[in-house]
Amino acid sequence: MRIRVGIIGYGYWGPNLLRNVAASAECEVVALAERRPEARARATAALPGLRTYDDAEAVLALPDVDAVVIATPVATHFPLARQALLAGKHVLVEKPMCATVAEGEELVAIAARTGRTLMVDHTFLFTGAVQKIKETVESGRLGKICYFDSMRVNLGLFQTDVNCLWDLAPHDLSIIDHLMDDEVVGVDVTGYCHVNPTLPDMVYLTLHYAHDAVAHFNLSWMSPMKVRRFVIGGTRQMLIWDDLDQDQKIRIYDSGIEFRPEDQRATIVPDYRAGDIYSPRISRREALAGVVNHFAGVIRGNQAPMMDGSRGLKVVRVLEQAQQVLDRNLAEVAARRRAAQ
Repeated sequence: MRIRVGIIGYGYWGPNLLRNVAASAECEVVALAERRPEARARATAALPGLRTYDDAEAVLALPDVDAVVIATPVATHFPLARQALLAGKHVLVEKPMCATVAEGEELVAIAARTGRTLMVDHTFLFTGAVQKIKETVESGRLGKICYFDSMRVNLGLFQTDVNCLWDLAPHDLSIIDHLMDDEVVGVDVTGYCHVNPTLPDMVYLTLHYAHDAVAHFNLSWMSPMKVRRFVIGGTRQMLIWDDLDQDQKIRIYDSGIEFRPEDQRATIVPDYRAGDIYSPRISRREALAGVVNHFAGVIRGNQAPMMDGSRGLKVVRVLEQAQQVLDRNLAEVAARRRAAQ
């Protein structure tokens, strides 16, 4: 029997979710909630016969809905996911899982208490590129990971409920958490507000990890061009993932630096190594199809969750800590500007 799914929200990401859930052999879409009538009309045109409602509670109350997919503004994730779990539904919620650590902790506790699946749609974990990067890291080919350097910038889309930190950073935070088991021990962050004085549209975030790795994020809605580039530096090799390069998404460089033992050198001068460049073949299967099938597999108990509530909470914890530092730094800069005028 296929898992009967209700979709809540039919905005930017909703059509992709509807298409992939409907195409899955493991699931079927039985209902959709969306307040806007024109959006409900588009949903029924995409899937004729679909039951639609103008209120999420109507879908959550349906006895023939086993699971729900929540694709609504971030502020609504917690109340909707909480209500769904308490109603006995499995939940797949868009990133970030919720708006605060306290909300995330409550959702994880409810899911454990009710025995329901709680998962976060960190779609990039199911891309062929990230799967290949995971395989490369686990093989030891890169050596010890020293740093991550991410550039995720574009012109818009300007969000009205979250800033660019909460919009863009969850992608790379979930990827790094997927690649290595480590904890953040330090956060540096600053940003700028060009359009909305309360929502930074440019953020520079640096995370320091317990095992000496560092991660830097350049996040922006103010770039004239779209860039999705992710660099990993290892002690043996280095890797660049350019998600917009359709021919060579990943390049692995046999490049790096090596230091002579201290007793063999008079100064700290490294030996530079520049070798071959390798570009592996990447699967082009749609990542969201993998998300849907994984959600179904976890519900059935056939798969261990890759992005469950605890993983989603870990991302929210970093975001909340970074937001606190960002708010403090923005206030300090604003005070200095006022003093200089």
